[in-house]
Amino acid sequence: MTFAPPLSGPQQDETVELRPKFDGDGLVAAIAQDADTGEVLMLAWMNADALQQTIESGRAVYWSRSRNALWRKGDTSGHEQHIVEIRVDCDQDAVLLKVRQTGAACHTGRRSCFYRIATPAGLSRE
Repeated sequence: MTFAPPLSGPQQDETVELRPKFDGDGLVAAIAQDADTGEVLMLAWMNADALQQTIESGRAVYWSRSRNALWRKGDTSGHEQHIVEIRVDCDQDAVLLKVRQTGAACHTGRRSCFYRIATPAGLSRE
């Protein structure tokens, strides 16, 4: 699958064609959300190959900026993300993956990477 180049303005906002707007590093933000509860599980990045493999395989594939390589969620940990639905935002510079998560989404072993709460006094944990 080859993605068409993004359009500009309202054309991009209203198109029904998948035209991801990758940033200068060739990436789009990808948010993983539990398909059943709506809980936000994690934020990661996708390049064109990761997005294509995710769409075609039905499993979440990301681009690891630290390893500079594709990373299919769960290949080493067993904590897989199975795709229920993929949505793109209005200008297609972010994707929302509605997933069924096996095990933890966070590398810390937690269900979600968003386990801390910012308050005026600092961070606290749920």
